[in-house]
Amino acid sequence: MPKFDAIIVGAGACGLMCAAQAGLLGKRVLVLERNAKPGAKILISGGGRCNYTNLHTSIENFVSENPSFLHAAFSQWSVDDTIQFFESFGRIRGVEKTLGQLFPQSNKAKDIVEVFVRLMAETGQVLQLNSLVKSIRKESEAFFVEVEADGRQQTIQSTKVVLASGGLPVHKLGASDFALRTAKQFGHRVVRTAPALVPLTITGKDADWYAALSGNSLFARVWNERISFEENMLFTHWGLSGPAILQISSYWRAGEKFFVDLLPTHRMDALIKEERQFGGKRTVSQVLQDHFSRKLVDALGSFLPLSLKIASLSKADAKLIHDSIHSFTVKPAGDKGYDKAEVMSGGVATDEINAKTMESKLVSGLYFGGEAMDVTGWLGGYNFQWAWASGYAIAQAI
Repeated sequence: MPKFDAIIVGAGACGLMCAAQAGLLGKRVLVLERNAKPGAKILISGGGRCNYTNLHTSIENFVSENPSFLHAAFSQWSVDDTIQFFESFGRIRGVEKTLGQLFPQSNKAKDIVEVFVRLMAETGQVLQLNSLVKSIRKESEAFFVEVEADGRQQTIQSTKVVLASGGLPVHKLGASDFALRTAKQFGHRVVRTAPALVPLTITGKDADWYAALSGNSLFARVWNERISFEENMLFTHWGLSGPAILQISSYWRAGEKFFVDLLPTHRMDALIKEERQFGGKRTVSQVLQDHFSRKLVDALGSFLPLSLKIASLSKADAKLIHDSIHSFTVKPAGDKGYDKAEVMSGGVATDEINAKTMESKLVSGLYFGGEAMDVTGWLGGYNFQWAWASGYAIAQAI
């Protein structure tokens, strides 16, 4: 094998950015990817449109044992750097959709991947597909990477190795625990992992209630004692999904409850008072149908007095309606697992990684980036921004 400045395991967002940036610096790397195509998760992100960054990115948008770890990477590679990179090398113009989410004007995720593939080709980087890395060992100053490709085994040597092979979601896209296992092999601590940005399931006596509302969506505020989000929520035949639920899932733990404001743009006590000023002749059901689907209103009737006229409501009734709408309690049974999760929470602990270079503090020449680390962003392009930033930081170091 020819000599490489580094071997990068994984042609996802972090690995591709690292390889492209290394090429721009005059370095030569080998990228090993187990899939038949690079950028598998990039290609399916945002429904194939790729929400490639978020204009509002800050460390507050990430879950980690130590979010301040991100300062060093984001000071080297900002959102503006991401925007300029794709404009300069791919003529990709970003279009903001909602909440700072930036998509390519073409709405094609493949345009993002093509930027990296073209840059790597132009700078002489090597992308080896259908290559499964089986193990990595270090002897003296060299790493030996065992690879299975085209039915044969090969050993590739380098003084630097970058683990950018992602986390546990999604198995059909080649996800594995390789980076986590290798980190442990070299003595690194791994923060407990779990599916994140994932739909939540409801079982037991409430399951039929949620299933009957399958397909109903509404703008809501979801919260617990840790965080609050205002986005769309979707009822499904197995529980809850939609952006608001995916967001809160990163802050939810098994056995916990969270709360939903089904009508965050209004207050039911104010609506009831206003109806009373006009005589209160309408029923609770009629008032609720001003804001919710008929199916949802009927479902709420299992615990609200829908047939009562507003004028007839007691103080207790009015309070029940207000509290039920603005503090709807949800206790999920679990989540839909890694195959339905956008990302993984937990990962390689950041306290054993150099925040500026992403190099291991325990093993010189070993680097970690992207989803394999204990850095989990919100839904909306934040995880891509972290992948680009960590990939860039590693490239500067190697």
